[in-house]
Amino acid sequence: MKHLKIIVGTLAVMLLALVGCSINDLSNTPTKQTELFFNKYQTLDQSVLDDLNHVVAAETQFNTEQRERYKELMKKHYQNLTYKIKDEEVNGNTAVVIGEIEVTDYANVLRDSESYLSENPQEFQNDLGEYDVTLYSEYRLNKLEEAKDKVKYTLGV
Repeated sequence: MKHLKIIVGTLAVMLLALVGCSINDLSNTPTKQTELFFNKYQTLDQSVLDDLNHVVAAETQFNTEQRERYKELMKKHYQNLTYKIKDEEVNGNTAVVIGEIEVTDYANVLRDSESYLSENPQEFQNDLGEYDVTLYSEYRLNKLEEAKDKVKYTLGV
């Protein structure tokens, strides 16, 4: 799903904006700002939920029920996100924070779902023999709900 990539990209861009904050105050270090940023996802801060609602509303392949299921999946995804700050390098007004996040491996589930669709298109056809996006979306959501494997990403901004 392209929206999952958008969410990860948004995380990276927002992280970049956070590390650019002033570091004159010890409570406002790049590391502290990064921790606050990830905490907003883990605690489902209202701004995070607003962004999620916007992304889910734009998803055209889901019906109303599927949008709600997807939203709940992503909330769980955010709440279960774990992170470690690996390094912080400050050079004047510029800072780079290296962090590692661990999340449920939805990306692999989505790749596997696309492969399954390619290999088994008949399973996602309606009674007229036409491709039915609702059937495929249901399949993907079921697979995402079953996902247990974790993956780690290293982010540096």
